[in-house]
Amino acid sequence: MKRIMKRRLAGVVAGTLGGVLLVAGCAGGANGSRTSADGSRADRGAPAPNRPAVPDGGKGAAEKAPSRAPDGKPAPAPDRLSTFALDVDTASYGYARRTLAEGRLPDPADVRPEEFVNSFKPDYQRPEDNGFSVTVDGARSDAPGWSLVRVGLATKPSDGERPPAALTFVVDISGSMGEPGRLDLVKESLGLLADKLRDDDSVALVTFSSDAETRLPMTRVGPNRGRIHEVVDALETTSSTNVEAGVRTGYDVAVEGRRKGATNRVVLLSDALANTGDTEASGILERIDKERRTYGITLFGVGVGSDYGDAFMEQLADKGDGHTSYVGTSEQARKVFVDQLPSHIELRARDAKAQVAFDPKTVESFKLIGYDNRKVADEDFRDDRVDGGEVGAGHTVTALYAVKLRPGQQGRVATATVRWLDPATRAPHERSGTVETAALTAPIWGGGHDSLQLTAIAAYFADRLRGGQVPGAPQLSGLAARAGALADRSRSASVRELAEAIRQADRLGGREGSADPYAD
Repeated sequence: MKRIMKRRLAGVVAGTLGGVLLVAGCAGGANGSRTSADGSRADRGAPAPNRPAVPDGGKGAAEKAPSRAPDGKPAPAPDRLSTFALDVDTASYGYARRTLAEGRLPDPADVRPEEFVNSFKPDYQRPEDNGFSVTVDGARSDAPGWSLVRVGLATKPSDGERPPAALTFVVDISGSMGEPGRLDLVKESLGLLADKLRDDDSVALVTFSSDAETRLPMTRVGPNRGRIHEVVDALETTSSTNVEAGVRTGYDVAVEGRRKGATNRVVLLSDALANTGDTEASGILERIDKERRTYGITLFGVGVGSDYGDAFMEQLADKGDGHTSYVGTSEQARKVFVDQLPSHIELRARDAKAQVAFDPKTVESFKLIGYDNRKVADEDFRDDRVDGGEVGAGHTVTALYAVKLRPGQQGRVATATVRWLDPATRAPHERSGTVETAALTAPIWGGGHDSLQLTAIAAYFADRLRGGQVPGAPQLSGLAARAGALADRSRSASVRELAEAIRQADRLGGREGSADPYAD
């Protein structure tokens, strides 16, 4: 039943499986040429309501002269804009690694390329203020005519000064959580966090199986760390999985215990295999959305287990203006709860969106890889009523594109603009960056561009697992060799893990695409 429910829910949020690729450049660009905007065209608010950003010197999608269709009537103008809500989820990559290590290929519906890419943090230039820096760079792919363009966004790391946090933990104690690596890992994670939180932070704890129970009301951490540990240590598994009851009770507790001026958040820890109550997510999503809009309470989803409802968890976190991570080992638990969660608590931006405008003079076509269920209508980019993404301190967000350039054309390729609301005042701000054709001439696999290659490898790998075939993508065996060589040069444990995951996928047969959907 749980497996059937997982696949049915996964189908709700799975996007097009054919996708294309994009790539990443190194911090200095593939040939040392990069345009990075840290303050130019910045903080302009909303210069024109609902007006999409367009390349300088080019025409917007609504302004381009229409071509003629075969019947002689004007054909629709090609879209030159790509708009999406920012996303810092990484659960898809962590769960894929777990699945491959167990000798199984991940379900294509559970593979989200942007989460593979964003599991690695490029060394983008950081802003001096609490906004974003924008870096746009790229390289020439191995496919004739195709280039790879990366849009990199970064926020300033934490300076140690953050508002207090009011965290409501909603913990799955259903029977399926009894498997090693589930509830035991959740308890270890919460224990680590209890020692990491500040005295002026507050926590509450709700558990759910067939029903939900409040184990700890909203409680200040300072004098109560021992009590928090006792409650966590006493958790044991019971029966079925009623996620709806857990989320409903968790938000009741979060609303009752919310603190003005604090970061109020619900943290859901579960294998997300709902089989009791509202298993279709619609009722859960409605409650999450209501409390986000009314009280600013956001959701952080932490997935566990070898059989995990990844798509369901992502759906909940997206509606809650939050994000997801996956924990499969003690090392990952420490990374998520000790290293990452504090930065999630300190917000830099709410409702953040990006819009990339490609110049029709130089660009024939383009494709964003990933962000399938985070796309935003172009005209809604500057409509601040439309939900975006939440981004914390020290985060990076990468969007990758495959771009086919017009032969012989030189000049501007794309302008990328990020728009966000200040977490405290909700005042809108924007920053932009650009990239020229000259920055896309160096080959992707050229020497000295390890950052570019790492992002490309992660993106190519995800697309292969979905059964796609992007321009210039190596077969899995070749991709594994590239990743292994990069791991040897960098001596990075995370890159070695990526290389091993690709080898495991290759041994299992992979899902090599049968046709190039972008070929002429």
